Amino acid sequence: MNTASGKDYKKYWYTDIRQIVTLKDMLAGSAELYGNNPAFWVKKEKGGPYFAINYRLLQHDVNSLGTRLCEMGLKDSRIAVMGQGCYQWIVSYLAVVNGVGVAVPIDKELSGPEIANRMRAGGTDTIFCTAAECRKLKGLNEVKRLVVMDLYGDRTDENDPAIPKEFDGEKFRMLVCEGRTAEDGPVIYSWSALLSEGEKLLSEGCEDFTSQIIDPDVMKVLLFTSGTTAQPKGVMLSHRNITSNIMDVCRICQVHQSDKTLSILPIHHTYECTLGMLLVLYRGASTAFSEGMKYISQNMKEAQNTYIIAVPRVLEMVHDRIWKGVAKSGKEKIFNNMLKLSRGLRKRGINISRRLFSSVLEQLGGKLSVIITGAAALNASIIRDFEDMGITVLQGYGMTECTPLISGTPMSSPLERYRKAGSVGAVVDSGEIKLADTDESGIGEILFKGPNVTLGYYNMEEETARTIEPDGFMHTGDLGFIDNDGWLYLTGRKKNIIVTKTGENVYPEEIEDDIIHDSCIESCMVFPHKKNGDEIVAIQIYPSKDNVADKLGHEPSEEELDAFFKGLVREYNTGLPAYKRISAVFVRRNNFISTTTLKIKRQDNPLNEEDIIGFKESVMN
Repeated sequence: MNTASGKDYKKYWYTDIRQIVTLKDMLAGSAELYGNNPAFWVKKEKGGPYFAINYRLLQHDVNSLGTRLCEMGLKDSRIAVMGQGCYQWIVSYLAVVNGVGVAVPIDKELSGPEIANRMRAGGTDTIFCTAAECRKLKGLNEVKRLVVMDLYGDRTDENDPAIPKEFDGEKFRMLVCEGRTAEDGPVIYSWSALLSEGEKLLSEGCEDFTSQIIDPDVMKVLLFTSGTTAQPKGVMLSHRNITSNIMDVCRICQVHQSDKTLSILPIHHTYECTLGMLLVLYRGASTAFSEGMKYISQNMKEAQNTYIIAVPRVLEMVHDRIWKGVAKSGKEKIFNNMLKLSRGLRKRGINISRRLFSSVLEQLGGKLSVIITGAAALNASIIRDFEDMGITVLQGYGMTECTPLISGTPMSSPLERYRKAGSVGAVVDSGEIKLADTDESGIGEILFKGPNVTLGYYNMEEETARTIEPDGFMHTGDLGFIDNDGWLYLTGRKKNIIVTKTGENVYPEEIEDDIIHDSCIESCMVFPHKKNGDEIVAIQIYPSKDNVADKLGHEPSEEELDAFFKGLVREYNTGLPAYKRISAVFVRRNNFISTTTLKIKRQDNPLNEEDIIGFKESVMN
């Protein structure tokens, strides 16, 4: 198959879909339907218990903040939002897009110059930022207004007034003002003070914000894709882009009011923002905010979340930790037999997986039942292991330009999903995909069309025209094939193909997704390497030194690491056709430069002789 339409796969879709056109509609509808339900779970202090903020209070806070921003003269402005995932971040985002102007989410991991670059490109001089991340704004002339947000201490009782917290604005002003005169420095605001002032304006009858009518088809979010180029690529998204995707995802995945997710991914990313925040609000469920990667296990126990949205690397680490624990206990054979038993019973319609693996599930908080993953490929065996342990794994495929979801494995079809593990599922209901320039294996570039496709790249008309065809189909740059049932499989990126001297195509991601399953490899990147004028298949490996040490029985030297991985790759090569075999192995001393969703940045990880163990001996015979 070279084409697929979501309309052809209605047998998979859930049908209890509430129609929405704008995020303002969504929030108003959810506040009316689920007013007393928890919308978010927050902490009053670090390490403390979670407290609920209900839907009525959420809508009231959005209206209060939006009213104050309009009163400040920021109507129709571009406003940046940056920082750790927290309640104040999502309230600020909703206030901006639901009546103030255009939200410009910024990655908190960027450097100061990169932040300045995005603020200039986005035409914004106002930024909301969590307190700890304000250091990144040091000396940035682009910042004219700074609103400082807090991670802790939000109001949770809707009957309490919004009270401004103690706030040392001068400290933040001096930080950002470095190198500028006092008169030229930024104006600093406390988020809690703006909320309180907006609440007062609302009580006095101000409707400057609440009376706004939203055009669903104009840009309301400007999101820059990852990268450090001089001219960052700004993706323009509308309300309809986002709301159409929310409804499509809810056809693939059923979320109930009683469900709760734990937010662990960067909140500026469409993957987390659309699926982990806005979709949850649409369904009347709730989100707890993690306190950071090192607190995830503890926060899962505290939050008792039923869902989690995670990138494959996180799931690989969790899977590795589970198997390490099993190996340490000496019960590998028993554990494998339990997996086989669970698998066999589920084929017969008997599901006791969660009872069989209750001790494992307790390590994951006890209530976790669904994992949604995307942003990169996840090994099929890991998906099946989680499914056999009683956790549903839904694999999605998307990109920022599609807000983000293009396809997903349907929750309603567990046996087919299990059998096709490794696929990214069926195209979303409102979308179409087609493959261009297919080869003899049926692999071609994936083109996608749907209401969730970006309006285009901001101020980049030629780039937009190159990416989006006149008929609305968007070039994803990804390669894949469609099976006879219409399920999509990814094979790699078009620009990453390695063409061997015999003219064969090698897809680096295909090899990476397979070999990374070895627990001794922390991360890896397959790439073309020149040898005698020809392109050969090479790999950079960052080792999991603890796992290598466990396997060898001692702490390895650099020479032993190099020899170990050359041996590992030689063995791996025996299962590959000759043209795919890895001919050069480069073992890294330091891990790769990655995005905030833990994807390796290929262009930022060239071979560096000082970082490679045994560089001159890396090409194998």
